[in-house]
Amino acid sequence: MLRGVRGATTVETNDRDGILGRTTELIETLTAKNGIACEDIGAVIFSSTADLDAAFPAAAARAMGWADVPLFGTQELDSPAGPARCIRVLVLWNTSREQKDIRHIYLHGAAVLRPDLAQSREKRP
Repeated sequence: MLRGVRGATTVETNDRDGILGRTTELIETLTAKNGIACEDIGAVIFSSTADLDAAFPAAAARAMGWADVPLFGTQELDSPAGPARCIRVLVLWNTSREQKDIRHIYLHGAAVLRPDLAQSREKRP
């Protein structure tokens, strides 16, 4: 079964190291919290806000060794309601887990997008 695992983070400035560092943190957290193995990933879609153009977020996944995973990157439409300098990811994961057992990850300023998912399931009522 194919499941979508969402995540997002923000960076302080539009620079290569910040973009790749925060994207790596997001991917590592998302895969660790869900127990996702690279060989079980069908594809990954990255998006970033228009104010981030110093690096492709997908380059972080390649640097982590995801050489055989299909990656796609896109730039989001400008939205005044969303957080600035935001990177989002959608991992398409081959898993037998139920949707309710998937942990979506929202870090740093991106927590405002889904405050209900920004904290761990264990802490939620």
